[in-house]
Amino acid sequence: MGDQPGNKHDARTSSMARTAPQYMGALFVGLLVLRIINALMIKTSFQPDEYFQSLEPALETAFGPSVNAWITWEWHERLRSSLHPLLFASIYNLADSISTTLGLTPSVRAEVLVAAPKVLQAVFAALTDAYTYRLACDIYGSKSHASAAALVLSITSPWQWFASVRTLSNSMETTLTIIALRLWPWDLLLGSSPEEKQTASNSSSTGLYGSLCAAAIACILRPTNIIIWATISITVVFRYGGKQAALRLATAASICGSAVLAVSVAADRAFYDELVLPPLRFLHFNVVQSLAVFYGQNRLDYYITEGLPLLLTTALPFGAVALWQALYSLRKDTSSSNAEYRMTAISSTLALTVITSVLALGGISHKEVRFIYPLLPMLHVLAAEPFSSFFRRPARPSRIIILTLAAAINVAVMYYTSYVHQRGVVDVMHYLRHQHEKKLALSSTPGAGEMVATTVAFLMPCHSTPWRSHLVYPEIEAGALTCEPPIGLSVEERLGYMDEADVFYANPIAWVEDNMANTASIRHGSSMDAGTSSDDEKLGWPQYLVFFQQLEPTMKEVLEGTKYRECWRGFNTHFHDDWRRNGDVVVWCMAES
Repeated sequence: MGDQPGNKHDARTSSMARTAPQYMGALFVGLLVLRIINALMIKTSFQPDEYFQSLEPALETAFGPSVNAWITWEWHERLRSSLHPLLFASIYNLADSISTTLGLTPSVRAEVLVAAPKVLQAVFAALTDAYTYRLACDIYGSKSHASAAALVLSITSPWQWFASVRTLSNSMETTLTIIALRLWPWDLLLGSSPEEKQTASNSSSTGLYGSLCAAAIACILRPTNIIIWATISITVVFRYGGKQAALRLATAASICGSAVLAVSVAADRAFYDELVLPPLRFLHFNVVQSLAVFYGQNRLDYYITEGLPLLLTTALPFGAVALWQALYSLRKDTSSSNAEYRMTAISSTLALTVITSVLALGGISHKEVRFIYPLLPMLHVLAAEPFSSFFRRPARPSRIIILTLAAAINVAVMYYTSYVHQRGVVDVMHYLRHQHEKKLALSSTPGAGEMVATTVAFLMPCHSTPWRSHLVYPEIEAGALTCEPPIGLSVEERLGYMDEADVFYANPIAWVEDNMANTASIRHGSSMDAGTSSDDEKLGWPQYLVFFQQLEPTMKEVLEGTKYRECWRGFNTHFHDDWRRNGDVVVWCMAES
């Protein structure tokens, strides 16, 4: 595996030093600009966790309960580490302080608050790209075509464009993992002779502690990340490093783990107002009690047949070749200490980590592509060598066509997933916020009466849209169907369990009759005010009803002859794996009397 015949590995040895290329600072600035543009241009939704497991608790932390954030059951059950939302709470506080200092109008302040977490996440996305490149430089050499290929693969990856700038804990986990991998002192642990180990020890101890601290934070955020570090540690100790490496690892891991755990416990103690260990509760609820199954199950081969292809897209063939080459290289003698041995050792360790993680996570019933996202930078580094070799020499017209076609596919996937698929659920929140801002503007004019409250009901599967992170204004009164899992129920009781969204979709008309005020209250000519009910246990009718197009025939049947009229419609999807989310997002408004 290399770029030059003959003395290719010896030529690389001098470039293997763990120092950043001189242009790294300028490169990172360029990557940061690219990812900020990426983050601000994203128009679609991916997973509810990008809002409800980060931004909603962050908003409440920054501004208090009066912000009316939606705090999900995981936070009430203390399953999540506070470190992630606390990070975004700080950026919310900073954005709010800047808005106040500059005297920004409410509408501009709202835009700033919507954009602030995106910009922060763009920083971490740029770090992922940069450290992917730096790890490749450590393996292949800073002047290697393979190193440049790793950067190209990261920048042009549809999954990176789609997911790296989203405020998911998986995205943060990915950044921390690649940083830890780059800081990992391979020379210290892989050196063959005592002299090499001593030389490496003088320069690599700091990297070991930095790496393990980053890894520990990743494990706090996502406990399953420990699979990655267990694989790397076991491989390094038993295949390459021996007792000395084991002792160094155990010592450093104890120090870093204790320090990170102490910080995490202190943060969680302040956040939850009690002493808790969220990672243990996370494993207990999702693995021992299998509550994650409530949100879906997948086949054993899901990550192999769907997960990895979605992660790698057009880079999949090169990733597969790289994994095979790296595993085949395990048969080579590990007694040498030249550059080829070093490159082979690192590549095979990364390949083992990918395969072990895929197999281990594949054994868990609930699977999502984002759960294996931290493996993507490793795969890009591994795939870089066969990718660069295939397209660089010889420059055949057929390979140029393949490269052009792959680039076109990547751009098409980036565009569709980031700007088309599931954009209506985001657009509707901007629409509702802007409608409220129009009311604010009217209420501030001389002679204007008291502003009528903005009330919204989302009749769609729970967490279909963002929430207060996009509505922003606490005075917008919004309600939605819930989907709390069957906490505390036996296995037999879970079989017949239906959450509120399930009950609604089983019979929408019956749900409306049971839960909403009589429709006579909103028919033309009625003397009953909208939003009131003769039955105190029923909900009043809101000013806005939001639902998917799939539900439109039912809503027309229920609300025929009432004051409701369609006032907004936004494209959402051409297809969806959940039939309840098919079609456009539709908003009906209550007409003025």
